Amino acid sequence: MGYGIECGANTAQSGARGYVIALVSAVIMSFTGILIRFISVEYALPPVQLAFWRNFFVVATLLPVLLWRGIPIGLRSWRDRWLLAGYGLLLAVFNMDWTIAIVETGAAVATVLVYCSAAYTGIFGWLLLGEALTLPLMLTVAGCLVGCAMVCGVADPGAWNMSTLGLVTGIASGLLYAAYSMLGRVAARRGIDAWVTLLHIFAYAAVFQAVANLLLAAYAPGLGLGAAGFVGSGMAPGCWLALFILAAGPTLLGFGLYNVSLGLLPVVVANTILLLEPVLTAVIADAWLGEKLTTMQWAGALLIVSGVGLLRLIPSRVKVPPQAKAADAVPSTMQEREAPSHGQA
Repeated sequence: MGYGIECGANTAQSGARGYVIALVSAVIMSFTGILIRFISVEYALPPVQLAFWRNFFVVATLLPVLLWRGIPIGLRSWRDRWLLAGYGLLLAVFNMDWTIAIVETGAAVATVLVYCSAAYTGIFGWLLLGEALTLPLMLTVAGCLVGCAMVCGVADPGAWNMSTLGLVTGIASGLLYAAYSMLGRVAARRGIDAWVTLLHIFAYAAVFQAVANLLLAAYAPGLGLGAAGFVGSGMAPGCWLALFILAAGPTLLGFGLYNVSLGLLPVVVANTILLLEPVLTAVIADAWLGEKLTTMQWAGALLIVSGVGLLRLIPSRVKVPPQAKAADAVPSTMQEREAPSHGQA
């Protein structure tokens, strides 16, 4: 909270760049649900095992790329290691929580609840990071959330009939997604490269997911979330290929670019831009899978797109650590890095 406020041309330029990066990440991540649905239906892969292989392939894809480009993957302190270990655990818990929320509430309601994270991040960013929370910004976020509800088709009150477990996990998913965004912002402010952060948290998440997969298969097989083995008859060559595409595309590039944007934008702005994801997913499903959108869904999509566009017109303040001001925030891409920031004991 003791950092100065950077409001010059460099911050404006970083904001514009972060806005574009967040938009690209939303476009890429919009294919996530479609691919997960394809894998689940076509190959009947249990959700937690799917999450494990998704995380595993992210690490297997990203690690050689970072090594090839000569980007140090070590962390400079135990404090950073503990941060990313906790970040990975949170990612693993978020994946499992949202899976349960989808099962208990349905995909539409679960999507609305998880994207309530846009509102949570605005509050947390204001309280914990000193980021501005203006009335125009709050109204824009609220409008985008209403649009998300319209796109997901939850205007019918009957859609909200759910179990207590569904309500708890649904609300928790939004809080966990907000916490994911907050920790990404914290890692960026510490000067940890966004792609190195991604490598570590997905590696930790894969370990936690592997343990959860085996425990669920052994002690709660009735839930159908885990499997006793990691390689079985269901893992056909097409399943491996689909998992790799899911990991290398929507997950690695989508989450990676989102983490990059967290180093350049207020956390509430970056998270709100991701509300484009359900819109794009719905449009893709309309064109590709024949899942036609209703008039209300198109209206909701227009509301979200308009709100995200308005974000560029709303002034925002980002508190930047003094050591990062001269470098215009943090080393946040593979091309822009400072080797001394990593690999030190």
